[in-house]
Amino acid sequence: MITISVYRTREMEYRGFCCEGHSGYASSGKDIVCAGVSALVINTINSIEQFTASSDIKVDMIEAEGYIKMMFQKKPDDKAVLLFDSLVLGLTNIENDYKKYVKVSFKEV
Repeated sequence: MITISVYRTREMEYRGFCCEGHSGYASSGKDIVCAGVSALVINTINSIEQFTASSDIKVDMIEAEGYIKMMFQKKPDDKAVLLFDSLVLGLTNIENDYKKYVKVSFKEV
């Protein structure tokens, strides 16, 4: 199962996320759940770095373990928040369709 933790403050401001695991939906190279989650996560990180003033982020990744963590190093700007909202929307939609393979949770930091 892929577990995604979205980190927010008490004021509901995003601080980052951590995505861990493999879905197990299908074999490597044919796993549409993993591909969908990966595309959303990587595209969001790249878009934040490329298109926002919040490019000061820290990313840790262990590809073989299906682990990627991204944390904002300062409060994200409005563009980064919009991109992050889009990420959360996409991930929760995948979770709704593939509950057995993806779990999204929100954690206060």
